[in-house]
Amino acid sequence: MVLLLGPSGSGKSTLALALNGLIPHGLAVEMDGRVVVRGRDTREMQPGEIAALVGTVFQDPEAQFCTLTVEDEIAFGLENLRTPPAEMGAHIDEALAVVGLNGFRGRRLDRLSGGEKQRLALACILAMRPPIIVLDEPTANLDPLGTREFFAALAPLRGRHILILIEHKLDECAHLADRALVLGPNGSLIADGAPRAVFADHAAALDEFGVWIPQVTEFALSLGLRDHLPLTVAEAAQRFNSPHGLSTKAQGHEDTKKNNPGDLVPSCLGVDRAGIESRSALGISHLSFSYPASPPALRDVSLRIPAGTFAALVGPNGSGKSTLAALAMSLQPPPRGTAHLFERDVRDLSFAEIAGCAGYVFQNPEHQFVADTVADELAYSLRVRRRSPDEITRIVENLLDRFDLAELAAANPFTLSQGQKRRLSVATMLAVGQRLLILDEPTFGQDRRGAARLMALLRDLHRDGATILFITHDMRLVSEHAGTATALAEGRAIFSGPPADLFTRPDILAAARLTLPPMVELAQPRSSVVSPPN
Repeated sequence: MVLLLGPSGSGKSTLALALNGLIPHGLAVEMDGRVVVRGRDTREMQPGEIAALVGTVFQDPEAQFCTLTVEDEIAFGLENLRTPPAEMGAHIDEALAVVGLNGFRGRRLDRLSGGEKQRLALACILAMRPPIIVLDEPTANLDPLGTREFFAALAPLRGRHILILIEHKLDECAHLADRALVLGPNGSLIADGAPRAVFADHAAALDEFGVWIPQVTEFALSLGLRDHLPLTVAEAAQRFNSPHGLSTKAQGHEDTKKNNPGDLVPSCLGVDRAGIESRSALGISHLSFSYPASPPALRDVSLRIPAGTFAALVGPNGSGKSTLAALAMSLQPPPRGTAHLFERDVRDLSFAEIAGCAGYVFQNPEHQFVADTVADELAYSLRVRRRSPDEITRIVENLLDRFDLAELAAANPFTLSQGQKRRLSVATMLAVGQRLLILDEPTFGQDRRGAARLMALLRDLHRDGATILFITHDMRLVSEHAGTATALAEGRAIFSGPPADLFTRPDILAAARLTLPPMVELAQPRSSVVSPPN
């Protein structure tokens, strides 16, 4: 297994496209040098020949789907490889079992959650059994326990495949890698070696460029340690040689209750400053919802997000988190009386009123792009609201700078890297200045520097009075930023309270398929430290 690391936009996904032959066969680009697979130059091979040798799980799983159901999608690749029909069933069942999608053969693709789509994309590749597999952030949309299970399933594949893994979530997989390659911001190779050696010898450069490393490794480096760097919580517990791990001060949990809502308050919907903390920015009351011909997505959910709160919504794939957000924004009309924005029923609000008061960042950034350039994307909502040209220019330039997108102002949004797309999608929602922001996986695809910058910006907005609700699988974000967390499981709200209380409830964590953040886990008694897959 080879880890391919680097900041957003450093060329990781471009290199993946070169390894599987889409560069130069599928994309009109300039290419110097050679890519050799099994002793053959990819420019001299047909795309089908390369596909039989190099399977790729793309960053956006929807970009590689061709059919309508799970079974047909996996069979599509097998058909192109001329797999005998009598053998296809076994290939399909085996691949679904590896990714944890048993029983999904007849499911429609448009009824899968983001994480389920990502696992299906991997199953499609595993079923074809290529000797080399390139995985471009395969766990980006998986819940925490799903991520752990995914790498546990991936570990034994090392004996049968060469795995090239592009990944930001290294806490569960860095110890599995034999080698780490790091690309710098300009696309050049800046480090190559065993992961421990790379993290130790290039710590300053990795920090400068915002490259993710395991959290316990980051902590050890912050203490000045360089030898025998831990890559896992179990290794860290042994390295620090404490019977009870570390003090809970190492958890990184921040008591956000001390933060005041700030001086600015929601100006939409007639909300005034008086009593802001007692008002609900978002209220959900006994909400149940089902998609056509599907089991209930939400079952009698009630929750309240007070104005001025910094809140997290967590839970497993398919638990209803994104559905809840869509209903709150009336993208799917909720039953009357079940969803309120600033104490007004969303069914009584126009889309313009909702959009002026609350911003929603979609799980898939591409679903909200409407313009041909990054700058026009940022300006679109301002033009709709008839802001002056000078004001639009000022706001757009400020956002381009704050989100590190200035050099991409003229680029088409769909040509950006996944991390850049995510930054753009968040920036477009901040342009208008809504007082409630709902963000679905806001740090998806972000390098460490981008994620820190984004969360710092959200903290600034929160201090100015904005209410933040972020949907995430990243329990480190929950630990470090959320003042309150709500957990969903099987469409029900099973917990709501401070993250510190959530972390003491193993029953809730198990039901919601959550894992402790590495530094929180390290602070537990050593008997409770989970050993990762070998």
